[in-house]
Amino acid sequence: MATTGATARRRTWSNWAGTATASPADVVAPASVEELQRDVARAAAAGLRVKALGSGHSFTPIAVTDGLAIRPDRLRGIVSADPATGTATVLAGTPLHELGPALWEHGLAMPNLGDIDVQTLAGALATGTHGTGRRLGGLGTQVAGMQLVLADGTLYDCPADVVPAAAIGLGALGVVATVTLRCVPAFLLRARERPAGFDEVLRDPATFDRFTAAHDHAELYWFPHTRRLLTKRNDRADGPVRPLPGWRRRFDDEFLSNTVFGWTNQVCAARPSWIPRVNAVAARALGAREFTDRSYRVFATPRRVVFRETEYAVPRDAVPAVIGEIEDWLRRSGENVAFPIEVRVAAADDVWLSTAFGRDSGYVAVHQYAGCDHTRYFDAAESILRDAGGRPHWGKMHSLGADDLAALYPRFDDFRALRDRLDPGRTFTNPYLRRVLGD
Repeated sequence: MATTGATARRRTWSNWAGTATASPADVVAPASVEELQRDVARAAAAGLRVKALGSGHSFTPIAVTDGLAIRPDRLRGIVSADPATGTATVLAGTPLHELGPALWEHGLAMPNLGDIDVQTLAGALATGTHGTGRRLGGLGTQVAGMQLVLADGTLYDCPADVVPAAAIGLGALGVVATVTLRCVPAFLLRARERPAGFDEVLRDPATFDRFTAAHDHAELYWFPHTRRLLTKRNDRADGPVRPLPGWRRRFDDEFLSNTVFGWTNQVCAARPSWIPRVNAVAARALGAREFTDRSYRVFATPRRVVFRETEYAVPRDAVPAVIGEIEDWLRRSGENVAFPIEVRVAAADDVWLSTAFGRDSGYVAVHQYAGCDHTRYFDAAESILRDAGGRPHWGKMHSLGADDLAALYPRFDDFRALRDRLDPGRTFTNPYLRRVLGD
């Protein structure tokens, strides 16, 4: 198939975690929105399915296609920014780690971000990336406008009533070309990280509520088989900037959290019985630290150890009970898990497919090292989280299908009706979307 975008050499693709692979018929990297429109239209006319690849940081096969794969590498950067209105229009392929510094140059920032910044903006939105903050919504709530390329190549400027659907669109409505974001004035964050006892934060809903209410962005990591947590508390600060010394960042975030953590997971994969003792040491080895820096530098941390992950959003006051049930199951089952469980929060929102739609939410993210079988652990955790009314993160591993999901989202059928209108020929579908949205 002749295409206008530069054809990439590599015709095979896999995601970061190695949980999804694809062999598309063609791969293009358009350099402009106009090229993107022509590539999509020609592929659809030839009967090919079309998917944008993003950075591949989803754990699901959401981007897999055997048709045309679009690499957005050259669709990056800020199109326009207006500090007076607090809005910025950004090309869809812009990586989050580039977007933060670029917005800063305009005196702007995103009010909330996740803890990984390698994703493209469109990919992070499509899968419902949320960050943490009980008074803040996920990235989808920051979308003020969006342009999609439809199957016939039309550049569709989403009207106001469609934006809450397209903001977390799963790649099912069209290929995102640009996103207009509602930003805030650039700000600093003061980060405070310290170990804590389990009951200090997770004894009951009240203690958890106090922890999350006291900070702009609060999260924690629980080390299974211990009663120890690592807490992270990020709050807006006036300054001055006091970043971590370079040696401390390299030692903590690269050597300990990646190199040493990778080694211990390799050892524990071979010797699972060692895991409770290793976790006990790890939970006490992480020292307290405090620093103040630009917001986007504080939000994200490097993750180089490959893992598998499932994450569910549950009603916020259910978090302590859910963690307690997972702890009970680990004790009963004898399953040993080296990876911490991550807990975050978000405010209720009105984005149609947001995991926080209509309710204040707590997120429980369960991980397993890529070198270990995750099946038994994830099945048990998922059962517990589903019983609590949990909604699965769209970019992370889960077992739910369209019928299950329809019962969890009040606007689910509205989203499917919009999909019928914008992509009636299902140019943008794939097996994963057929599973979670139906035909």
